[in-house]
Order: sequence, then structure tokens, then C-alpha cells
Amino acid sequence: MDEPTTEEKPAEPTDDLVATAHSITVKRRKLNYTATTGRIVLRKEVLTDGRFDGYLPKAEVFLTAYTLDGVDPATRPVTFAFNGGPGSSSVWLHLGLLGPRRVVSGDVGALEPPPYGLADNAETLLRHSDLVFIDPVATGYSRAAKGEKPGEFLGFQGDIESVGEVIRLWTSRNGRWLSPKFVAGESYGTTRAGALAHHLQTRYGMYLNGLMLISAVLDFGTIFFSAGNDLPYALFLPTYAAIAHYHGLHGDRPLRDVLTEAEEFAARDYPWALARGNRLSTAERADAVAKIAALTGLSEDYVDRVDLRIEHVRFFTELLRDRRQTVGRLDSRFTGWAPDYAHEHFDDDPSASALMGAYTAAFNHYLRAELDYPNDLPYEVLNMTTNESWSFKEFENAHVNVTDKLAAAMRANPHLKVHVAYGYLDGATPYYAAEHVLAHLRIPDELRANVSEAYYEAGHMMYAHEPSRIQQSKDLADFVAEASNR
Repeated sequence: MDEPTTEEKPAEPTDDLVATAHSITVKRRKLNYTATTGRIVLRKEVLTDGRFDGYLPKAEVFLTAYTLDGVDPATRPVTFAFNGGPGSSSVWLHLGLLGPRRVVSGDVGALEPPPYGLADNAETLLRHSDLVFIDPVATGYSRAAKGEKPGEFLGFQGDIESVGEVIRLWTSRNGRWLSPKFVAGESYGTTRAGALAHHLQTRYGMYLNGLMLISAVLDFGTIFFSAGNDLPYALFLPTYAAIAHYHGLHGDRPLRDVLTEAEEFAARDYPWALARGNRLSTAERADAVAKIAALTGLSEDYVDRVDLRIEHVRFFTELLRDRRQTVGRLDSRFTGWAPDYAHEHFDDDPSASALMGAYTAAFNHYLRAELDYPNDLPYEVLNMTTNESWSFKEFENAHVNVTDKLAAAMRANPHLKVHVAYGYLDGATPYYAAEHVLAHLRIPDELRANVSEAYYEAGHMMYAHEPSRIQQSKDLADFVAEASNR
């Protein structure tokens, strides 16, 4: 037999979507739905010497879509959802809040033990909107195609373009251009969502009905502690006060009273004191130290030693030091134990540790046992390598800030509604910082009514707190109904 003269090319990747039928009963009403999960191939147009040379694979992106059976898809809303990181899969919103199945993880003081479990989510947003959960490249099962550089997707603009392309492809292939369309993002996913609203409009002419910004950060200058930037110290203060209140350091005062006092100080006197520097008189400095200590639950000595400037991880490590406990960053209701209580920064976020195992186990089981999607790749729930190598080259010598893009999208599309969800005990994206950003959004006054807000006595993933999950599910359902214009 003659040997082949040319080497055979490997087969190109193809979509590997799997569809399964399911049902859920909500208030005695049975809802039948189809789940479609798997990877779709993104392609790039290739030119060789100025001539078209085909569309070559550039990435395989994993998604899970839920569509309600027996309804007109052209008029039914659809919500595209993702989490943040960057480097996080969409498992948190998927199994924590929006999807038809949810993880059984327990909560503070009553965490479920391994191997955890799943339950029907009677509050699922699927009652009101079809759902598409997207894992950006390098998260979940999403990967760059063979021969492509993952780094092209691991940055602000590359990420926006690839996620936007997934949304366009799914919308086109499923005949949903006339459906009311929503984007839901959490944490860095809100940064992505704000930029995506503008990108979808300007690149594809796709105008959205609404954005759901959960634990929002639209301007990193409000949350990144860096030399010469005093703004975060003031904007974190109300969150510090809320955390101190939760852990009993404000006695029996109502939370709202504590927050009002902290917000008033953070709005005026605190920034002034920080701006004065060594021009503060001895009496003025003593007053500021006493006020900050009283609000945060820290000692006056500590506040004085850090020069009135309390960095957030130092706060989580210091607040309950006398109890030999640390508090969570993502959710400060959780507490942890540290092996060395002389450290300035805790080694582990107890809230992240409390939730990671349950979500990871539940989703890996769910994919195989219920969605019939086997894959031997590790499902990257949170890819820290991606997080560490992320490129923000578009913002060289500037803070990452997408408020200009969000404002431009709202001005061009005056029907675009924005819903913002805050957790008072969220130590990663503090509520007062997001409020500050929204107050500076450059839109005409008549569009300010397009922004709605909801507050929960919980953390970054506020849906880990059962009363907050139930209320937030209702709030998002109401938002979709109002913003669908139907």
C-alpha cells in the first residue's frame, strides 16, 4: 500500500450541543422546558494577501440555554447571563439564582456537608424569560481553538467581542431578534455587561431592553486601593459599618440608622479629612479617628496607625481579631479561623471557601446526570490563572471604567433599563461605591428613572442568603416584565 503523500489535516471542531427535555412545577403549574448545553465554535474571517481565505475556528465557548416549550419564541424575553472574575464561570448565577435547578449549599451557621445536592428552583427566572448562561473563554469548558492564543480572549476588548459574538450567534440561530433581550452580569460581569450594551449596539445594531447588574463595579477607581487614590477609603466606609453592625458592634441600633450616619460621613467629612493630609489640626484628626473607629468597630489606635485609611482585606482581618476570627470578603456574614492572628492580610476568604465546594460538585453532577453532557476537561469554576493574566491594555495609565460606554448606550437607546442589586455585606464591590458611580452617569435627567436599585442584607452573591434569594428573584422578575415593553 502506498504511503499517503500529504499529511491529513485534523478535523475542525464543531458544535457539540445536547438538548434534553425537563419540567418544573411552580405554584401547581407545570412548566415544560428544553435545556441545550455544549460548546459552539466561534470563527474568524481570514484574509491571505488581501484575499478571503475562509472562516477558521478561534474558540469553543460553552453555554447552557433554557427555553420554555409551547410559547412563541419571537415574543418571549431572553436573558444572557454570566459571572465575573474575570476568570469565573457562570455557575454562580446559574445554580444560585436564575436557573431552574439550584444548589443546596446551606448558609452561615448551617452549611451543608459534602457531597451537597440539587433542588428545583421554584423562583427561577425561566418563568418570565428564556435563559442563556455563557462561560467566557478559559472558564467552564470554554477554550481557545487549536493553534489559537488564549491571551487574545483574556483581556477587556477580546472578552467583550467574544461574548458579544456568542449572543449574536445564539440570537440569530434561534430566531430571537424580535424577542426582548436582557443581559445579566455579576461582579466583573457587570463591567462586561456595561460595555456589552454599547458593543452590541454599535457592532451589530442589537439594542437591549435591560441590564441586570448584580454586585456592580463599573469604575475600578472606586474600589482599588492605590497610592494617591483616597476615594475607595470613603466609599467602603458604609460597608464596613454594615459589617460591624452584623457582628454586633453597633449594639441594638437599626442597620438603616448606622448606614445613614456612615453615608453622611463618607459623603462629606471623611473625604475632606483625607484630602487635608497633615494640614488637619490635632483636634480635627482626633475627631476623625474617633468617628471612623465608632462606625467601623475598629479601635481608635488602629485607625490612627493606618492614617485614617482602612484597606478592605486589612479590615476583614482586623475587625474580629480579638475573637480570633476573620470575616469574609465576598460575604462578610461568614467568619473564619486564621493560623496566625498577627497577620495583616488573611490567607483565605471564608465566604469563598464556604461556597466553592457545593457549587463545583453540584454543577459537575448536573451536567452529566441531568443535561447528558459528558466532557473530560476540568470545568473551570474559577480560573485564577485567567484572573492574574487578564489584560487591561485599553486602560493604560487609567482606571478601568465603562460608565462612558453604558451612558452612551443609554443615550442612544432611551428604552434601555438598568437594574442594580446591592449587598450591604458585600466587601468586594461595596454598594456605596456603585451608587457613587451611578450618580455620575452622564445621561439626561429624564433617563435617570431608567435605573432601578434593590438592596439586600447579604453579600456579593446575595442569593446565598435564602430570604434575599427569594426577594431578589421577585425583583428581577418584576424588572423583566416592566422592561420587556409588552
